[in-house]
Amino acid sequence: MSESIEEFIPPRMRAIEAEMVSLRRHIHAHPELSFEEFETSELVARRLTEWGYSVHRGLGGTGVVGTLTNGGGKSLGLRADMDALPLTEATGLAYASRRDGVMHACGHDGHTAMLLAAARCLAESRSFKGTLNLIFQPAEEQGGGARKMLEDGLLERFPCDAVFAMHNMPGFPVGRFGLLAGPFMAAADTVTIRIAGYGGHGAVPHKAVDPVVVSASLVMGLQTVVARNVDPLETGIVSVGAIHGGSAANIIPDSVELRLSVRSLSKDVREHLQERITALAHAHAQAYGARAEIDYERGYPVLFNHPDETRLAQSVVRDWLGDAALVHDMRPITNSEDFAYMLEQCPGCYLLIGNGDGAGGCMVHNPGYDFNDEILPLGASYWVRLAERFLC
Repeated sequence: MSESIEEFIPPRMRAIEAEMVSLRRHIHAHPELSFEEFETSELVARRLTEWGYSVHRGLGGTGVVGTLTNGGGKSLGLRADMDALPLTEATGLAYASRRDGVMHACGHDGHTAMLLAAARCLAESRSFKGTLNLIFQPAEEQGGGARKMLEDGLLERFPCDAVFAMHNMPGFPVGRFGLLAGPFMAAADTVTIRIAGYGGHGAVPHKAVDPVVVSASLVMGLQTVVARNVDPLETGIVSVGAIHGGSAANIIPDSVELRLSVRSLSKDVREHLQERITALAHAHAQAYGARAEIDYERGYPVLFNHPDETRLAQSVVRDWLGDAALVHDMRPITNSEDFAYMLEQCPGCYLLIGNGDGAGGCMVHNPGYDFNDEILPLGASYWVRLAERFLC
């Protein structure tokens, strides 16, 4: 860690830094997919119990909540995600994944370790008044673990006056935090369109209804949805990521399947995109004598950071590291995040912590990615300061 950042890390955090780095690397070497975080949740529960937390398991399947109360007052929720991705690691690190086809390519190992480090310091100092709810969530990547925990009564059993979550951001320098009030991350929907035609021989195409031609026309037509149906000052994305159909050059297939990723930063745009994509698919199919079958799957909603909680989160950074530690040109991003479900039911804020723009600059979801251990004490110290500020 650079000297300019090191001076801001309290001695109690520096004292456990090596242990928490070791813990992070252990989690990295033993990644688990969504809803399969059995070993990770066991590790989390064991550590929280050792430090005096009341531990509650099984929310959302493998979720863990640790609670610690110190006098009366407000309740604060801090969330970390625990699951890994179905990728084969290519880092060559000594602590690389020991499980074929599974790796922590998004930094959830680091998020878990940061919150555990904060949990330990807060338990030792008891420098807050109120109730601390530490939420270790499964299945952020594939399955909406936040929604599952909410369905299991997370906020009814562990009421929170506010909830916060943090994610590392490659490309942001170490020591920088990015956050923004209002819509911060996009809603993400997945659309499967099956164009049903009538197959035949490529030599007599007039005796068939060619779904390949329909699909080609539809792909081009879909590019007009954002360009001509969405206000230029709004955000909308329609990406055709997969087309499957046909088996030989001289055979016209019966059907072709298209898969789309659709993203938006407002409910109105989200509704309008669904309306226009559905209408275009049916219209293109009908124009060629084919039929469109559409499966429109709503994914994570827009992540909306609440103004008061965002101002608080910003002030913690500013008062601790100075105004320069905030990313001042921060804009909404079109990735998605299931913490959005929690923010729909409870005020709060989602923020980004720089993972580095050098060795830590490899983007997430990449086989060469690794969480930057240099930011572990920084992120953990932020959680401690936020908890002490909110629960004062």
